[in-house]
Amino acid sequence: MAAYEIFRVLWWALLGVLLIGIAVMDGFDMGVAILLPVVGRGDMEHRIVINTVGPVWEGNQVWLILGGGAIFAAFPPLYAVAFSGFYVAMLLLLCSLILRPVGFKYRSKLASPGWRTTWDAALFLGGLVPALVFGVAFGNVLQGVPFRFDEMLRMTYAGTFWGLFNPFALLCGLVSVTMIVMHGAAYLGCKTEGELRERTRRVGTIAGVAMICLFIVGGLWAAQLDGYAIKSFAGVTAPSNPLGKQVVREAGALMTNYGIEPWTLVAPPLGIAGAVAAVFLLRRGRRPLLAFVCSGLAIAGVIATAGVSLFPFMLPSSLDPASSLTLWDASSSLATLIVMTIATAVLLPVVLAYTAWVYRVLRGPVTAEEITRDPHAAY
Repeated sequence: MAAYEIFRVLWWALLGVLLIGIAVMDGFDMGVAILLPVVGRGDMEHRIVINTVGPVWEGNQVWLILGGGAIFAAFPPLYAVAFSGFYVAMLLLLCSLILRPVGFKYRSKLASPGWRTTWDAALFLGGLVPALVFGVAFGNVLQGVPFRFDEMLRMTYAGTFWGLFNPFALLCGLVSVTMIVMHGAAYLGCKTEGELRERTRRVGTIAGVAMICLFIVGGLWAAQLDGYAIKSFAGVTAPSNPLGKQVVREAGALMTNYGIEPWTLVAPPLGIAGAVAAVFLLRRGRRPLLAFVCSGLAIAGVIATAGVSLFPFMLPSSLDPASSLTLWDASSSLATLIVMTIATAVLLPVVLAYTAWVYRVLRGPVTAEEITRDPHAAY
């Protein structure tokens, strides 16, 4: 049964990788959408910005689907609690995500300035709202979510939609938004030229500096929050049962893991160092691809910081700490995790290889000449 422990930890790590993949691959789409009305001057520049992600945004959505599917299959109680408790927030997220494909497809169908401005606003909201909601969700998870299980493992959620937008969660939301804007700006640095690229570079630099400051403030704030600690449980190889443990709230528990394993100390500096490097490169206006890679590393560091701080918790309960979900008591069976691992080992390299090929084919900046030459093929 030691294999059960290994596969549980493996899928906790793979879920983290998928969350990073969502933020890195789908994140620059959102960042570009947020930047659309900020850096674009005139209809042609707006079309250039849109067409930098036009050929790839649908493929990037695959990471979001993979993340949701992985939670559903590997950690079904986590999926059930998150999608039930955060139902209104998830509906808001879904509606905002729907604005993106509709905006891409309809924006250039008519030449009316009012028509195009309306869809520009829809694309802006389709980038801003998901980035904010994802950050707010992480902020609430770090604090604990008001849910509990009864003796029949029926879940009760006692929170409200507006209660999700508490001060710490909003701070995490701002970290997410500025991080995504920086990442989108780094991507536009690779795909645009001239004055448009210069404006993008300046906005990305400001967003990166803001992200660094907000991330540091959030870390200092999190160190003062009450965290969660397991006092007794059935064991790392026991069958999943969220009620088979004792959990208490402790001040500073979110910092506990950083004093146990030295490797955990890498996550926060990675987030800061990646952002600092991206800001430096954006400000210099050189090596845009390296700036994009550094902003991706910053995203990985930020998400890894949240994961390490929570481990082994996946969704703590502020209403009944004993109902908190951990990777030891919220996972699927060993057989399920093994089958999922085999499928992932076969299919994930295919996805990565295809993605790399697509971006290689589409490398290079998007220009006004390309859009003018074939206006009906472009967004």
